[in-house]
Amino acid sequence: MTDEQLLALAADCGFDHAGMLNVPALRFEPAVREMCAADRCRSYGKCWTCPPYCGALEDFAAKAARYHRGIIVQSTGQMEDDYDFETMMDTETLQHQRFRDLTAKVREAYPDCMPLSAGACRICKTCACPDEPCRFPELAVPSMEASGLNVSATCADSGVLYYYGPRTITFTCCILTD
Repeated sequence: MTDEQLLALAADCGFDHAGMLNVPALRFEPAVREMCAADRCRSYGKCWTCPPYCGALEDFAAKAARYHRGIIVQSTGQMEDDYDFETMMDTETLQHQRFRDLTAKVREAYPDCMPLSAGACRICKTCACPDEPCRFPELAVPSMEASGLNVSATCADSGVLYYYGPRTITFTCCILTD
């Protein structure tokens, strides 16, 4: 699949923005993982795709080193005001739906691709973590942040905007491919 085909696939899935991921520039940073430990999203230690259960930064970096290219995709919502929680949640839900669709299609061509989502996994209403194994390991995907990627820096290094203006909310995901 060419870069143009990957970008066209992202457009077909409905993403608002897409660009090629600068895989060699990826930096898996302990400081980003430490932000997860602050547990502002309330998922730390409560989700198999979040720290501390999602794997070591070194493992993410080693796996990413096997890939030569990738795609970065975004969904952006326009909020009525700075507290438009409904638009925030709707945009996040839309991003997750689009990303699941894109990931399934990319996996047809690249079964061993490395998808990295936005935020905690939302497949199950309540994660089985830590008492039972993941119910959907073939669908569950760790986030860019859980892997240690600074999303704004990854966007900048890839030539993709991160901020789309006042009263916007943007969710970003990526997939590394061969």
